[in-house]
Amino acid sequence: MNEKYAIGIDFGSESGRAVLVSLKDGTEVADHVTPYPHGVITEHLPSGVELGMEWALQHPDDYIEVLRKSIPAILKTSQVNPIDIIGLGIDFTACTMLPIDKEGNPLCSDSQLADNPHSWVKLWKHHAAQEEATQLNEIAEQRGERFLPRYGGKISSEWMIAKIWQILKEAPDIYEKADQFVEATDWVVSKLTNNLKRNSCTAGYKAIWHKQDGYPSEAFFEALDPRLKDVVKTKLRGDVVPLGTAAGGLAPDIARITGLTPGIAVAVGNVDAHAAVPAMGVVSPGKMVMAMGTSICHMLLGMEERDVEGMCGVVEDGIIPGFYGYEAGQSAVGDIFAWFVDKAVPGYVYEDAKKANMGVHQWLEKQAANYKPGETGIIALDWWNGNRSVLVDTELSGLLIGATLQTKPEEIYRALLEATAFGTRKIVDAFHYNGVPVEELYACGGLPQKNRLLMQIYADVTNRTIKVADSKQTPALGAAMFGAVAAGGDNGGFDSIVTAADRMGRVKEEFIEPIPDNVQMYEKLYQEYSRLHEHFGRGENNVMKRLKTIKAHAKSRVTMKTN
Repeated sequence: MNEKYAIGIDFGSESGRAVLVSLKDGTEVADHVTPYPHGVITEHLPSGVELGMEWALQHPDDYIEVLRKSIPAILKTSQVNPIDIIGLGIDFTACTMLPIDKEGNPLCSDSQLADNPHSWVKLWKHHAAQEEATQLNEIAEQRGERFLPRYGGKISSEWMIAKIWQILKEAPDIYEKADQFVEATDWVVSKLTNNLKRNSCTAGYKAIWHKQDGYPSEAFFEALDPRLKDVVKTKLRGDVVPLGTAAGGLAPDIARITGLTPGIAVAVGNVDAHAAVPAMGVVSPGKMVMAMGTSICHMLLGMEERDVEGMCGVVEDGIIPGFYGYEAGQSAVGDIFAWFVDKAVPGYVYEDAKKANMGVHQWLEKQAANYKPGETGIIALDWWNGNRSVLVDTELSGLLIGATLQTKPEEIYRALLEATAFGTRKIVDAFHYNGVPVEELYACGGLPQKNRLLMQIYADVTNRTIKVADSKQTPALGAAMFGAVAAGGDNGGFDSIVTAADRMGRVKEEFIEPIPDNVQMYEKLYQEYSRLHEHFGRGENNVMKRLKTIKAHAKSRVTMKTN
């Protein structure tokens, strides 16, 4: 029998990447990236309509463009016979959602609605629904809603219900015209198969769905807004199915534009970071997977449901069927390092890096590695984009303390690396001491591949071994694995994601071990970080929020004078 393959497509914030994978051992045969033509829409719609603060939208056709370009490209590069490709799976940033009509078309594709920003795709980092999220959390807490502890005590403005409520409040006509509100990952799968299925991962982590309890009650939604009372049975209707389920066969029209065989199995959608877990061979508890890039998503499997402060959710079958999947996260990591390089590094660093034939990040890493833990005398709080876990507070901001006139850029750079490691330690401790063990760490994404110093610091700060993904396209590999599960063993795929992970998941042979001397020093620094964390993050000193309020008032005055 010929060797069989599957395709995984990873839909990110700026582009989509398709990977063709061998089912024999997980080898990535070919890959291709398609940048989104419209990118992230933050200032104005294509028509010129201006957007407000904290908006982040996308054009739904950009996702279809990935299918049009990247799949034919990997077929051409690999020369694999399409008949040997038996399955396809996708993963997505989440919560990335959109309103659709009865035919499944995005409302923004209607020329009469296209000038209304609420008719477009709201990207995961659309934060303009913070007011709705705050009200939702207050009402849920007042009512003693049992779902709230499952999400660390707070529902995020990035998630489905807050975004739906914002649409209802600001554009009730769009709310009424929407037949359903769906995750972009489910919408793309519906285009691939002509069949809309809601997956358990996004429903559980981003839409407050629970395998046993379902969505929150009508009474809760009515308490939010009487117009939301029937939102579940109308706008969120439809079965929620486990990961690895076949949504259907590839539709003939998509087969024509991609070159694939009509009818091959297409798995229900998934979340990008979550798809990476089985791709690293992690299918049992005690192993925390960190998807590390601009931010970090921390994922962990457990045998029972427990409440953990600041977690983004615990969902039965949410990552690997048969386990409770826990998620936490840091809202800025690589973004902090990029901010420092782009906005705060002096010109001589660029010149020295160029002379050394290095990138600026690489040069800073090399210089920062010359310091021992504690030697810089600097410590930072990693809240440049707020705090996702464990405080769940987008109003917090960054802090750097200990700088002097002798402080060098590489010292600050190292302090920022350490700050993100301390943030991960907070998350690890929150799980470990609440009955969800964390014995070792697994890392995937761009950062572990590029920055060895960063990974050593994480190992030392957490005092845990770190294993790094062997694949550079880990989420896409995981998505392909779920595509192979959707195809099933009888068709050359797999009957479970555990079997697929055993065959295809992999990490590098070299592990990163904590250095005992560094562990001891970082324990002292972590105690200082914790004091700052509590002082500025728990309300003892709300200076960060007061400064944001002053800033907003000052900007509004300038705007009024200008107008």
